[in-house]
Amino acid sequence: MAPEISIVIPVYNEERILEAAVTELLERLSPLGWRFEIILAENGSKDSTPQLAEALVAQFPEVRTLSVGEPNYGLALRRGIQAARGELVLCDEIDLCDTEFHQAAVELLRQGEAELVIGSKLIAGAADERPFTRHAASIAYTTLLRLLLGFRGTDTHGLKAFRRAALIDLVDACVVDKDVFASELVIRAYRAERQVVEIPVQLSEKRPPSIHLWRRVPGVLKSVAKLTYAIRLR
Repeated sequence: MAPEISIVIPVYNEERILEAAVTELLERLSPLGWRFEIILAENGSKDSTPQLAEALVAQFPEVRTLSVGEPNYGLALRRGIQAARGELVLCDEIDLCDTEFHQAAVELLRQGEAELVIGSKLIAGAADERPFTRHAASIAYTTLLRLLLGFRGTDTHGLKAFRRAALIDLVDACVVDKDVFASELVIRAYRAERQVVEIPVQLSEKRPPSIHLWRRVPGVLKSVAKLTYAIRLR
């Protein structure tokens, strides 16, 4: 039978935690009785991540993998969503695999109370235990999106869940990738009057980011400028 739920996880240079994280996620999902698939969207890894992903595919029938051939988080996420076979799509991170969010989001989607569920680390009830610089960067980034693009929510990055049929047109319409694709998708969902619900999440850093925060800033600013032009001016 086709899966009801597709869990899309972009992975880049994750050889240290990939096998353990996927195995733990499968163990935590097993008691829920879901029909699901896990899509590992590899993007330009320079370590053994692609080989480990293929080994997991051979070991577990629920796991699939694809590769976009370059370090590009947004492109990997987009391709994973487009390849998803489930009615419900969960966008996860390999160092999170938050099944509490999964369960809460799936319940909201199944009951028709949301078309898109955002796991926000910046609303009441959330707990962001990452280093202060990363928390502050998230606040600054959200403020920038509000000023330039009229963003009405509190968070765009990280955990998301949505009904695929309700958002796939927006996925295909996105014009940026890399670190800003996820933000564009959320902003387009708000602008298209999709039913968006934010729920608080607890976030801790299990390993340092695969790409240093400050190295990402120029690319993020360039993508935000491109997105602002596409939405506000074109």
